[in-house]
Amino acid sequence: MAWTEVFTDTYVVGFMLLFFRFAALFITTPIFSHQSIPMTLKASLAFFFSVVFYSSMAPLQIAITIPTIILAILSEFMFGLVIGLILQIAYNAITFAGGQISFMMGFSMASAIDPQSGVSMPIISQFLSLMALMILFSMDLHHWMLLFIDRSLSVIPLGGFIMSENIFHYMMSATANMFMVGFMIAFPLTALSLLADVIFGMLMKTMPQFNLLVIGFPIKIMVSFVVLIATLSAIMYIIKSQMQEAFNYLEILFQFTH
Repeated sequence: MAWTEVFTDTYVVGFMLLFFRFAALFITTPIFSHQSIPMTLKASLAFFFSVVFYSSMAPLQIAITIPTIILAILSEFMFGLVIGLILQIAYNAITFAGGQISFMMGFSMASAIDPQSGVSMPIISQFLSLMALMILFSMDLHHWMLLFIDRSLSVIPLGGFIMSENIFHYMMSATANMFMVGFMIAFPLTALSLLADVIFGMLMKTMPQFNLLVIGFPIKIMVSFVVLIATLSAIMYIIKSQMQEAFNYLEILFQFTH
């Protein structure tokens, strides 16, 4: 390809659509969408990777008109939104479980701003979310996403992504699975909390002088922390398997070849 062809309408529009594909990816997916990363840095990364992957870009298959370009840009944003939503559903199982655990431990009112999403959430959810973020880095999820975009250029042409019925069905099942996994993660502490409530109720019946607020709650919190620490590795393994399953489904969804 000659240097003069780089600045033709086809390649300029193609580069712009490639930039929007990376921009949508960095806005929606875990790790890249972290609130502590400035938007200017995300835009700079999108431009940089657009230059790097420019040689992998296939020629455009759309007409160079204003309506088709607008539709192609919306298609690229939808592509990044679908990827980010599928991965965020799998990732949010850990924050849902953290909310359940915080409620059982009596920490539901103790909340802080989550640096990942920028919203207020219980401190146990924030702790588990940060631990899960470290797991994503250990899995090299940020490298997976770049390879995913590289492979998507040969499967889904720029501006050619269309929502299918399979995507909606998967999102519905993934959302239901998110709640199930969240309850499964929080089950050990939920069962412990119910058992502790039964024991404390029996003590208050047999020993009326037993003060539940002064003695019972600190014991319940201490035992809950012990169980949380003991099950932390299993919790991280579950969230890792959920992210791997979601990422593997992306390959099936977009019909990638191995």
